[in-house]
Amino acid sequence: MQNDPQHAVTPFALFPTAPPTPVVRIVVADDNPVVRAGLTALLSGHEDITVVAEAADGREAYEAASRHRPDVILLDVRMPGVDGLSVLPYLVPIAPVLMLTYSGEPETVREALRGGADGYLVHGEFTADQLATAVRDTAQGVTHLTPTAASAVLQELRDANAHERRSTLTPFPPTSSKVLSQLQPSVGQSSSDRSRFQLSAREAEIMNLIASGMTNQQIAAACFISEKTVKNHINRIFAKLHSTSRAEAAAKWLGTAPSSGRGVG
Repeated sequence: MQNDPQHAVTPFALFPTAPPTPVVRIVVADDNPVVRAGLTALLSGHEDITVVAEAADGREAYEAASRHRPDVILLDVRMPGVDGLSVLPYLVPIAPVLMLTYSGEPETVREALRGGADGYLVHGEFTADQLATAVRDTAQGVTHLTPTAASAVLQELRDANAHERRSTLTPFPPTSSKVLSQLQPSVGQSSSDRSRFQLSAREAEIMNLIASGMTNQQIAAACFISEKTVKNHINRIFAKLHSTSRAEAAAKWLGTAPSSGRGVG
């Protein structure tokens, strides 16, 4: 019996191929041609990332983004003509913007994030693989901050919280000199000095982010580590602070816990 050519089945039909990985299309905006070329070569080495255009200033970035409609825009801060912060509000409606710059001044970081940037990376604080990960995640709505940027955000949160506390405090009630003398040692010991709790530099960084209200996922993104690593750090932090919850650890770290000045070390 001869096979019916109309119903013939090829071997490949039995093994459907997996759908292709989506390619993240990006625009690179930096006034330094060497930096642009390096970023383009670095990112284009990944099969799922392609650079669709380069720009030397804000105006070129806007024109390239409008024409190509990329998935992510890598944007420098300081560029001649129209700089990154000036063009940022015009780029945000087009695509997620990931700041990629040497400018790590706290006010610059805060201005960029307030202007709608989806992340902020400072050169020298990330590896090539971390940059590629940040690009992919930015396309998916996940924020990445390198340590300098994360510190700027944390400081702004602290300043805002301090201002709110000062504005809502009621006048301190009169008390005897004896009571004040009992309070003073406790207040003096409520510093957030990491050496007092014997935390490593990384643990102190993560404890600061916990105290600012960040989730494990946000901390992982900000520190370029996995959530599992964050959990391991938190377990060690809790042990050193003799705490069983984030709230308790934050209270001791910030010096607001009733016993934060005693028996912790």
